[in-house]
Amino acid sequence: MVEHIFKGSRFLVLVTVLVCAIAALLLYAASANIVFNMVLDTVTNMPQSAEGGKKLAVKLLKILDTLLIAVTFQIIAVALYRLFIASQPLLPNSFLTSLQISSFHDLKVTLIQVAIVILVVLFLEQAVEVGATLETLYFGLAAAVMIFAGVYATGSMKSDKDH
Repeated sequence: MVEHIFKGSRFLVLVTVLVCAIAALLLYAASANIVFNMVLDTVTNMPQSAEGGKKLAVKLLKILDTLLIAVTFQIIAVALYRLFIASQPLLPNSFLTSLQISSFHDLKVTLIQVAIVILVVLFLEQAVEVGATLETLYFGLAAAVMIFAGVYATGSMKSDKDH
């Protein structure tokens, strides 16, 4: 009886899957809309200076950051669905197989790696937008600590898996 309840409760994960999928779709749609409007704006008002070019680069980096977050939501949605709800084994050419996600542990490692990429993009955005300031140095140091922690955590998690 209790085992049957626990087995059925895996469908509660479906709520998280749906929320993540909707979040990914909204972020993709918003990014496409922003890029479309940015292209129109850039064609009509082409940057005339290095400062204008830097502003355009920062806008594009912010879109990249949003898209990376959308991909993260998509990875979470697909992985949780495949790991907890779907009953079929992963196909060799599936989305999760290409990301090497076959367990909840693999999902955590992938999410940490995506978070590291997002931190790098955020630092690049800060460096381009603000320039070489003390604030950028502090932000870079904070990002470096977080990246180091992420790399250390994924290394530790992989070594725990091997034991």
